[in-house]
Amino acid sequence: MSFLDRVKIYVKAGKGGDGCLSFRREKFIEFGGPNGGSGGKGGDVYIKTDRNLTTLLELAYNPHIEAQDGGKGGSYNKTGAGGEDKIIYVPCGTIIRKDGAVLADLTENGRQVLVARGGRGGRGNQSFKSHSNTAPHISEIGQPGEDVTLHLELKVLADLGLIGFPNAGKSTFLAKISAARPKIADYPFTTLNPNLGIAMHKKVSFAAADIPGIIEGASEGKGLGHQFLKHIERTRVLLQLVDPLGFKDSSAIDSVKVIENELKVFNRELAKKPRIIAVNKADLPVAKEVYRKIARKYKTRKVFLISAATGEGVSKVLDEIVRVIKSAPAPAAETAKSSVVVHGVEPLFRIAPLGDGRFQIYGRKIEDMVNMTHFNQEEGVIRLRKTFKKIGLEKALVKKGIQPGDVIVVGAKEFEWSGTEFDNELVENPDFAGYKRRTTQEERLEKRRERRIKKGIFALSPKQTLRPPRVRKKHLKNKKKKSAARY
Repeated sequence: MSFLDRVKIYVKAGKGGDGCLSFRREKFIEFGGPNGGSGGKGGDVYIKTDRNLTTLLELAYNPHIEAQDGGKGGSYNKTGAGGEDKIIYVPCGTIIRKDGAVLADLTENGRQVLVARGGRGGRGNQSFKSHSNTAPHISEIGQPGEDVTLHLELKVLADLGLIGFPNAGKSTFLAKISAARPKIADYPFTTLNPNLGIAMHKKVSFAAADIPGIIEGASEGKGLGHQFLKHIERTRVLLQLVDPLGFKDSSAIDSVKVIENELKVFNRELAKKPRIIAVNKADLPVAKEVYRKIARKYKTRKVFLISAATGEGVSKVLDEIVRVIKSAPAPAAETAKSSVVVHGVEPLFRIAPLGDGRFQIYGRKIEDMVNMTHFNQEEGVIRLRKTFKKIGLEKALVKKGIQPGDVIVVGAKEFEWSGTEFDNELVENPDFAGYKRRTTQEERLEKRRERRIKKGIFALSPKQTLRPPRVRKKHLKNKKKKSAARY
């Protein structure tokens, strides 16, 4: 097997490098501070077209593809090295699908598409330095790279598609007009894989594709042609070669209608393409009579009498092919089924109760938070807990009815729920939901009155608000005089 047009690959981008936990320690420098650098970014995975390739066979033998991981951060604020990107080369005409949706249709040579993004590097403790925490003992693990499964499908790009019953002379015609050398024999189904050739006629170059012979019922799975009919979907013009002797129970005249019906069943757009009919093997005695009958029956189509073996009539057919190719539009690239773009905000997390006291939390961002946390660092665990509280995860879990001792599952990590710091208030007030209710302005005024009364200061009237007192203009004038007297 030398040709393969469909393959499934497993792509994994590089993981980001881990951050460094380090402090500057030098003689005569008492407070050196943190100097741990961040990790390098993981390598991305790209798919790029190459016109020199004609099959996906190599990817079938090597379906698991991984990019390089990022380097670890070092002391003295050294950032880790970035991982090297991985490029997958495919033939022109490859369609990339993920979960049934079309990611890209690569019809141009040299086009490159990003299919898996590498993870960012984890931050070192120097990145966590702040006024309140001048010596942080915390660093991050590198973010995991994207892990995706892709389906690649190849549709041959050609200007001319050769169709017909088995043993009609398609391979002989391709060898006559181009430098291609497909297998040629005197038995049906000699061609088992599509063949491509580049032809030149009157200074016009075009690509021709020869697919295995089509028989009646090919669109339903009979014969070999049904597997390769998709390779002529991108062609501009079809050339149907007719064997004057017919094929099995089908006569040469009926073969034209049979092929047309098979194209309609497979794809109605194929039947709408410009189609030229050429009765091959003109050296046979019955060839001229078959040619006259087909020309009378299909008056709206161009019908030629040729001999692919001797070259008789081939030049006239090429003249018509070149004329049609110039006027026929180029096939459009395949796009996603839905063209509607929906702009939405992805939630940070989603909670799904699993039963038996287990709660699964989904979400790309929250999984990254957990995967990038060093659980052997106390400050890292505290920071993760504060993050859960800040984004509302604790509140959402309480609403779902989580109890102390239940298990929370985030990605590959499991945690035991130990309750919140507001569990006492939750018992007293069931509507509390685990978080302090925000006080109103009236409640804040009432607390302020109570504090002033305790200190012996006059209380605020009910009409007073929390607005700052106005500054008297006289006071400002006296202040300006005093500042001027200094100079």
